Amino acid sequence: MLYTDKVLDHFTNPRNVGELEDADGIGEVGNAKCGDIMKMYIKVKDGIITDVRFKTFGCGAAVATSSIATELIVGKSIDDALKLSNKAVVEALDGLPPSKVHCSVLAEQAIKSAVTDYYTRQGIDPIPIVGEVGDCDACHH
Repeated sequence: MLYTDKVLDHFTNPRNVGELEDADGIGEVGNAKCGDIMKMYIKVKDGIITDVRFKTFGCGAAVATSSIATELIVGKSIDDALKLSNKAVVEALDGLPPSKVHCSVLAEQAIKSAVTDYYTRQGIDPIPIVGEVGDCDACHH
């Protein structure tokens, strides 16, 4: 299985790792059965994601997709962050092996899960904005 230089870079030098103590939203997706668990923390000010951190338990591709996803949403509006697709995550990493594409889906879902938590804490129903955050399809094998 060959990884791109960008995947290897984000795996060996992940950006935005850790927790945000005063996070405005926290999302966790994945499960121990599939082996990948992502936890994403966001800080929001005036509708803009001002800071983001992640903790990922999983393979190198899971760490890399989490890392690049945080870079792609920091400084962006919540609406723009919600538009980040797993396809955009894969493209930003210059590709992933087919067996690892589910990791990019987890990254997309982790963002949605954190935004869902943010809206819930604000007393806003997140479903009309975010939609349902389901389980990773790859976790059903």
